Amino acid sequence: MKVGKKYRDARAQVDKTQLYAPLAAVRLAKQVAGANFDETVEAHFRLGIDTRQADQQVRGSVSLPHGTGKTVRVAVFAEGDKAREAEAAGADVVGSDDLVERIQGGFLDFDPNPKLGTVTMDVARMVKELKAGRVEYRADKFGIAHVPIGRRSFSDEALVENYSTVLDEILRAKPSSAKGRYLKSITIATTMGPGIKVDTLKTRNLLEETPA
Repeated sequence: MKVGKKYRDARAQVDKTQLYAPLAAVRLAKQVAGANFDETVEAHFRLGIDTRQADQQVRGSVSLPHGTGKTVRVAVFAEGDKAREAEAAGADVVGSDDLVERIQGGFLDFDPNPKLGTVTMDVARMVKELKAGRVEYRADKFGIAHVPIGRRSFSDEALVENYSTVLDEILRAKPSSAKGRYLKSITIATTMGPGIKVDTLKTRNLLEETPA
């Protein structure tokens, strides 16, 4: 695949043989990002799972402590007291049958899922979490989970703390039937930037500086 000079220059600044500590990885990702917009920073987790097996699916959601940097619109199906709770919590759209009709008419994409917590009676908590920066993750057919951890404009510390939260969740979600090495590799990259390999063994004290 042909790539532009800007990407080649960015890629040249990344040592492909090195496993970076998370703090060093996000710093480098921000440094080599060359797009003229506030790129999303993503973490990509390649997992030792067999996605052909129903009991080895890795999927869920997690609330990032510093959000995603995106404006989230939340629609809630509710009536009565629950509808008032949703509105008070900051929901953008609240309704019942009328909302169903609007969605069927193409108002928005809507995919409530009990496994992700978006079908719940604790309406206020879910609305607040979604507005604050709750993200969904799901390992694709190759066993890779692609998860946004913020924006290039975020501080290094905020990105690392978001990454740490996602890492903990991915580790927690390990299927009991998965055999062998679970975290095979982790890569951090911005939307238009090259991938930076992260040390999979670095799972604690992630804001500590790594000696040169």
